[in-house]
Amino acid sequence: MTFRQARYDEALLCEKLGAPLKEIDLFDIPASLRRDRLALPNLPEHEVVRHYTRLSQMNFGIDTGFYPLGSCTMKFNPKFAEELARLPEVARIHPDQDPATVQGALRILYELQETLAKISGMDAVTLQPAAGAQGEFTGLLLARAYHLDRGDAGRSEVILPDTAHGTNFASAGMLGFQIREIPSKDGRVDLKALGEAVSERTLALMLTNPNTLGIFEEHVEDVARLCHDAGALVYYDGANFNAILGKTSPGHMGFDITHFNTHKTFTTPHGGGGPGAGPVGVKKLLEPFLPVPVVTFDGKRYGLDWDRPKSVGKVRAWFGNFALLLRAYAYILSQGAEGLERVSERAVLNANYLRHRVEGAFPVPFSGLRKHEFVASGEPLKAKGVRTLDVAKRLMDFGFHPPTVYFPHLVEEALMIEPTETETKETLDAFAEVLTRIAAEDPEVLKSAPHNASVARVDEVQAAREPILSWRMLQKARKA
Repeated sequence: MTFRQARYDEALLCEKLGAPLKEIDLFDIPASLRRDRLALPNLPEHEVVRHYTRLSQMNFGIDTGFYPLGSCTMKFNPKFAEELARLPEVARIHPDQDPATVQGALRILYELQETLAKISGMDAVTLQPAAGAQGEFTGLLLARAYHLDRGDAGRSEVILPDTAHGTNFASAGMLGFQIREIPSKDGRVDLKALGEAVSERTLALMLTNPNTLGIFEEHVEDVARLCHDAGALVYYDGANFNAILGKTSPGHMGFDITHFNTHKTFTTPHGGGGPGAGPVGVKKLLEPFLPVPVVTFDGKRYGLDWDRPKSVGKVRAWFGNFALLLRAYAYILSQGAEGLERVSERAVLNANYLRHRVEGAFPVPFSGLRKHEFVASGEPLKAKGVRTLDVAKRLMDFGFHPPTVYFPHLVEEALMIEPTETETKETLDAFAEVLTRIAAEDPEVLKSAPHNASVARVDEVQAAREPILSWRMLQKARKA
């Protein structure tokens, strides 16, 4: 396979300012707020276009290649949804407009709420959270509000399996809850350990199903029963929802709360620190506590309900990331119920096909069928002095984005691989062939990779100790 990424010695736009800008009328700006110099580029349009085009050629994106990242996978973003999000009727509305002037937008949000509730087996949904992690945070706020409303103030513990996502720990910790981690048994929740951990102090259990190993928790109903018998709630981390669409749902499995990662389940853009969406669904007992405002429909008009005395309040500015929610809504409509079920079937098929193609070189611990993803181990390569990180860097030389590495910690030298349903058999075969080839390569080739990427291997320790956080710091570093 031939691959070589573009490399340019590309200066920042502010480093090639061009001719000085004309004097700007400062009107009545106080002298203390005026700048002595305004460093805005004064460049012709074609120079700016070329600049950003060259940057894009040095980058890797979902439109140019395969992203097999486990857990937080990016899958192809359909262009029809992107076009809808750019329509003036979407891009130019303002969140402070009177609800009477945005009835179309509110209808979309209301119908998305109802659709997500049906998909998840929940009774109500809020679209406010700005990402899956904020969805977790919101879900735990709802759980706390529910227990306090019942006069049960002693619940301060959140139970997490050792297969949980890292954000589960962070969300619980940010709210001040004590975390009780329980071990797995053959990659699944150990029911005995759970029975010993759950108590009158348990606020909730947070569970991902299928879990981060790609294994479905077949005893999930027993897990929910153990928690409910102790008065605790059960939270479903929806990061892996694309493995169960149309087959089962958190509500059917006995969960009280769930969040959706719209980027993986419903193809909205993801990554780069940009806007996200992490809707949260709840059972009826938690509905009074949902964040405000809630989108309503009285049969004639759509509105925003702020009069909810038991609400946890707002969890973000205004309402939510409407353009992302619109993309998710459009994708769901384009698939329909049967299409969403096929999404899961294809995701599971792709993951298991790829697993069997690579496990000769990279063994896959734990028994049983995998769902949407699998975790392979690079441990056999340690005998040659090769680490999983070296494998990941070498994959870049062949035009493949590396999978997630070193997570979950249950697997030594982990490679967490998720192909998603959007990739073809040809892509999966090419990826498997490259992985197998890498396993047999000269260790020195792997340790010095990547060779064909726009950026070679960086000193990650120095980058952590001396981060460059602004273009001014970059200019100073270049001069040094």
